[in-house]
Amino acid sequence: DYPFTTLVPNLGIVKYDDFNSFVVADIPGLIKGASDGKGLGSQFLKHIERTKILVYLVDVGEKNIIDDYSALKLELQKHNPELIKRPSILLITKLDLFDNILPDELELPTNIDTLDISSVNNYNLNKVINLIAKTIKSIE
Repeated sequence: DYPFTTLVPNLGIVKYDDFNSFVVADIPGLIKGASDGKGLGSQFLKHIERTKILVYLVDVGEKNIIDDYSALKLELQKHNPELIKRPSILLITKLDLFDNILPDELELPTNIDTLDISSVNNYNLNKVINLIAKTIKSIE
């Protein structure tokens, strides 16, 4: 009953500049009720505890970005209140569906760095990498 099939978190290394890199953990499966054991959420939430920053991804096609983002934060808070204190970034994904232009009627949260991206056509991906790297450096 959820729109993904990944059963294990995936790790990857993002290389940027000449000799810099950071590790990214793709943690799928965070759905409403995950902190209560719905789906595979409780297993994935344990992996999130080891991260330095959080990058939330919300599909631009969702009806209410703010509600989706808030639901993700709530699940993290219910699992471990310390998690939502970590530096965070919100990515609005699949912007290629809208010719790389955010719809005018789309409301976004104002309390988090937000970028719109498209993985299909690499729109703003370098900006995301730079923002993540900058955020990591600011807390080290």
